[in-house]
Amino acid sequence: MPQWHRRTALAALTSFVACTLGIVTTPVFAQKDQKDFPTKPIMLVVTYPPGGPTDAMARTLAAALKNSLGQPVVVENRAGAGGNIGAEVVARAEPDGYTLMFGTSAPLAINVSLYRKINYDPVKSFAPVIQIGQLPNVLVVNPSVPAKNVQELIAYGKSHPGKLSYASSGNGASSHLAGVLFNNLAGTDFQHVPYKGTGPALNDLLGGQVSMTFTDVLTALPFIKSGKVRALGVTTKGRSQALPDVPTVAEQGVAGFDVSVFFGVVAPAGTPPEVISKLNHAFADALQQPGVRKTLLAQGLEFAPATAPEQLGGFVKAEVGKWRTVVQKSGAQLD
Repeated sequence: MPQWHRRTALAALTSFVACTLGIVTTPVFAQKDQKDFPTKPIMLVVTYPPGGPTDAMARTLAAALKNSLGQPVVVENRAGAGGNIGAEVVARAEPDGYTLMFGTSAPLAINVSLYRKINYDPVKSFAPVIQIGQLPNVLVVNPSVPAKNVQELIAYGKSHPGKLSYASSGNGASSHLAGVLFNNLAGTDFQHVPYKGTGPALNDLLGGQVSMTFTDVLTALPFIKSGKVRALGVTTKGRSQALPDVPTVAEQGVAGFDVSVFFGVVAPAGTPPEVISKLNHAFADALQQPGVRKTLLAQGLEFAPATAPEQLGGFVKAEVGKWRTVVQKSGAQLD
């Protein structure tokens, strides 16, 4: 028998035996790759432009991860469509742990209900890695509004229907949906006034053209300290470290009100559990570094109470359900 026939016959026989005995050779190499992971740089996708709070937090963590992983973590900004463009990039990436997303509330919870069509599923398309924390918002009013707390605001709003308005950074933004949720839970009818960004919304609040807004604590803090706006309530379940003396909206009788921008790291669905575990431990270690914690606290982050992957997975599912109801009540829809 010619030599090339013998090689072909041997290859066929080997393949037949492997299939018959259920032996699959590919996972052996895959397991080796997982054991050695990572062997090359990791891309951390940020779904917003450079310079914002999400980008800053991602870069802080990326710089700290090299010591834990032994490979650089490179931040890649893929902005657009409220975070959908970056999310789609990660959802379609190879599930090998080398492409991750530093995700926020919009692509991971809100957009699936807000946009008429998105090309990923926030629950099914991703494997959760770790929940990082949240950026609290605060309800602030113009000093002309005669309310010193949330209950006084509700009472004044109900006795003066149509008089109070709230500014947002745009239709479907968290500052818009926070007002929808507040109206729903408190029984008020505050009028929504959308702006093209947080800056214009705050300018009109300071000028008295609108009555109130729900904005992040760091943005509001200088105006609160100067007395240009009055803080009535923090929008999260717990009080903000930046505003420890300001009670939460829920504390003041609006049960169930919990609004924040949350941050979590996800990988493409199907990423091996061993790789997820390595990434989870690396991020958790980075979050415990004193320098990293100090920087993230200065950026306004409130750290998540638990960092296991399943913590983020359960949280995302709950947030998707919560915001689906709010978006439906708001009537907002984006293309």
